[in-house]
Amino acid sequence: MPSNLEIASSFIRGAPPGELSDVVADIKALTPEGPSLISSLTPAFENYNEEQLATVKLPGGSENVIVSAYNKLDGNRYYDVESQTSFEFDHVTQTASSPQSYVLESQHSDLIKSLLKSLSTHAREHYPSCSYGVYPTDNDSAAAILLVANKYSPNNFWNGRYRAIYTVPIPSADTITGTIHINVHYYEDGNVSLNTTKPVSISLSPNSSADTIIKRIAAAERAQQLELSDAFSRLSEGAFKGLRRQLPITRQKVEWEKVGGYRLGQDISGGKDNVTKLFDYDLPGTLFELFLLLPAGNCTNENASDLSFTSENSSGIR
Repeated sequence: MPSNLEIASSFIRGAPPGELSDVVADIKALTPEGPSLISSLTPAFENYNEEQLATVKLPGGSENVIVSAYNKLDGNRYYDVESQTSFEFDHVTQTASSPQSYVLESQHSDLIKSLLKSLSTHAREHYPSCSYGVYPTDNDSAAAILLVANKYSPNNFWNGRYRAIYTVPIPSADTITGTIHINVHYYEDGNVSLNTTKPVSISLSPNSSADTIIKRIAAAERAQQLELSDAFSRLSEGAFKGLRRQLPITRQKVEWEKVGGYRLGQDISGGKDNVTKLFDYDLPGTLFELFLLLPAGNCTNENASDLSFTSENSSGIR
């Protein structure tokens, strides 16, 4: 039987974007060990933050920087190329401290900085609230290009994260390989999550410049967005046909605990047809509404975008 530590670690791994602190609060409330268990979960927090490309604002800084396995130093320290700063990161509280000056140690530092400059232009143009970084990896034989954009709206019960990780051989880049991840969680009166992963492989001409590399990445990201939009369109003509209206045809919310009363009312008013109309089905007006209204169950698109939805209804209605 799994221990509380193993169960709590799995909760950490599955924390939705922007909701890690909520998961921690639940762990404290649900386990007998309470707060004392949290200190034992440091490895789980570290793996989560590095995998999810956690972002943090440095003391005295104005921009968020990335925490990942690609820019990790000894201990709990990480570095940022753009600000030329290293810092200590608390994986539990997701806060930075002890900033220090840091000089990039790479024989390809000029190319790294050129890639970073081009990436900055691309990221700021297309991704609001984003963080990015370029770091030498694989013993300085490749560059890791990272981009993460977070959008949190807890007051409206949804949060989302876009992550892109690319690896480019240096100095002679011939192929870009990477993965794009999109995670969205909607949790008003239930749980609906979108998780999509897109592998990327891009061929390059010999001696491609930093600008060319980033332009090819931008083209791949645009293609992924179009593919995702196309997947929504196809789903709207298939699986989403079973979605109910935002409101029934009566324009009033159905009170499920009183559903017996609805049936009685239609019997009195003389018509089975009234029930049919009350629970009439139709497609919502937008793709985003389609996503938000996805019913309980799973829906998976088997093509390259690996689009999948999962849903659980807290009321138990399926």
